[in-house]
Amino acid sequence: MKTLHKWIILSALLFAAIASYSYGSSQGVVAFILIGIIFELTFWLKLFKKKSHTDS
Repeated sequence: MKTLHKWIILSALLFAAIASYSYGSSQGVVAFILIGIIFELTFWLKLFKKKSHTDS
């Protein structure tokens, strides 16, 4: 179940990043572009997070 939970969160982060980029670029709002960058960075960091020995 942990793997499914991880992929759901990653999908939501990626969707939020794309939505923020889209809104920010169409409206010219820099804050939404910055929020998109934060969501995308969080996505990549969680995607390549090293597994600890306690995860099974």
